[in-house]
Amino acid sequence: MTRTDNNNNRRNLFRRLSGRDDVRRPPWSRASFLDLCTGCNACIDACSEGILSRGGGGYPELSFAQEGCSLCGDCATVCEPQAIQPAGSISDAFPWHAEVQPHCLALAGIHCQSCQDACEWSAIRFPLKPGGRPPQPDIHLESCTGCGACYSACPNQAISLLTKEKDTAYV
Repeated sequence: MTRTDNNNNRRNLFRRLSGRDDVRRPPWSRASFLDLCTGCNACIDACSEGILSRGGGGYPELSFAQEGCSLCGDCATVCEPQAIQPAGSISDAFPWHAEVQPHCLALAGIHCQSCQDACEWSAIRFPLKPGGRPPQPDIHLESCTGCGACYSACPNQAISLLTKEKDTAYV
């Protein structure tokens, strides 16, 4: 075991003990995800978007760097220990929602609607402004699934994912 592996295992142990997991997990991950997941990679193999990869401790992690999640549920279907288990609505898939940051191109008066174009759920809209001012993004939180499509599409990296209950930035 390398020193890095040892540090990752120690970090995961402390995360478990603290009840905190700052890593993005697959959609519909249960609160007991770290206890239930066996690290079998079935969810990673089932992900057609390729946004799941093996992370620290061998657990699957999400990366929205290239794509968002389509919420197809394939990862949950193949999860035998039921660490990923759809419950409730699509809006319950992730514990975060999108928020536009001040360095958004549209907020600077530059025409950009990449986030709206990427949002399958129509959670991001650009309502017209009076006086010919450029439209600015408006996120409808009740429609936002946290799928990350807007996050990966933003050319200026001006979308953050905030936890729903605390509204603090999610890594």
